[in-house]
Amino acid sequence: MASIGYFLSCEQFGPKELIDQARRAEAAGFEKLWISDHFHPWNDEQGHSPFVWGVIGALSQATSLPVTTAVTCPTVRIHPAIIAQAAATAAVQLDGRFVLGVGSGEALNEHVLGDQWPSVGVRLEMLEEAIDVIRTLHEGEEISFHGTYYEVQDARIYTLPAETVPIYVSGFGPQATELAGRIGDGYVTTMPDADLIRVFREAGGEGKPVQAGTKVCWDRDAERAVEIAHRTWGNQGLPGQLAQTLPRPRDFMDAQTLVTPEMIAESVACGDDVDKQVAQVREYIDAGVDEVYVSQMGHDMEGFFTSWEKDVLPALR
Repeated sequence: MASIGYFLSCEQFGPKELIDQARRAEAAGFEKLWISDHFHPWNDEQGHSPFVWGVIGALSQATSLPVTTAVTCPTVRIHPAIIAQAAATAAVQLDGRFVLGVGSGEALNEHVLGDQWPSVGVRLEMLEEAIDVIRTLHEGEEISFHGTYYEVQDARIYTLPAETVPIYVSGFGPQATELAGRIGDGYVTTMPDADLIRVFREAGGEGKPVQAGTKVCWDRDAERAVEIAHRTWGNQGLPGQLAQTLPRPRDFMDAQTLVTPEMIAESVACGDDVDKQVAQVREYIDAGVDEVYVSQMGHDMEGFFTSWEKDVLPALR
């Protein structure tokens, strides 16, 4: 049976709100936590972007739920040696209940230091080498690493968890998904795509966990829910490579004017209809996802967590 977790959105909420949501999620019966890692929100309406590693430290003291980053980009903005140290510390804080979810990133977050934004193929090569750096450092020995993209000199991580940190790899196309199957300890996606999950399994991911995140907009007023979802997360309706290549939140604001409220209403469960919320999650379970993480776009957190505890989670189980 698939497990149902809560998706903490660092783009939409500040650090104290995220901790409060994590506590509410555990009390309501959610089993695990996902947390996004961004330098910028997707658009100005979302309005937040706290440093994820600080929030994870606080989560370790506020909840007993496992945590996965969904996802960290260890290639451009932050060197993989630093991510290796951060992930090791997070795993110690969480008593081993930590998964490092990684991906090839978006220009939105990774361009901020003035680095060139590489092509997809190069980004995946960088990601593979970055994972190699992280895993080598997690062995606990002093290392020097001389790769195509990364250099590490006389480095050792001293604070390490008892068990190796699992590294799950995200993929939204066949090339990245094959990489996830080949080198990942698990797979991360946001789409209920059975074909991509099959690609992951056939590339080496058989028996490994598949995680996916999705968003609903719970509100007692369905029309208001559509308005909130469209205004804050209209970027989810953008096609192709736009999510990977647009550099600024204001660019996403401009681009999402092409996305209509009707388009968002078709893809997001908006309102308080239990059956719609259940159906959205079941799409992922039916596609073969093992762990589904749900984020609340709306403002009524009390209503969302009450409804999910009382009606939605029992229906899914």
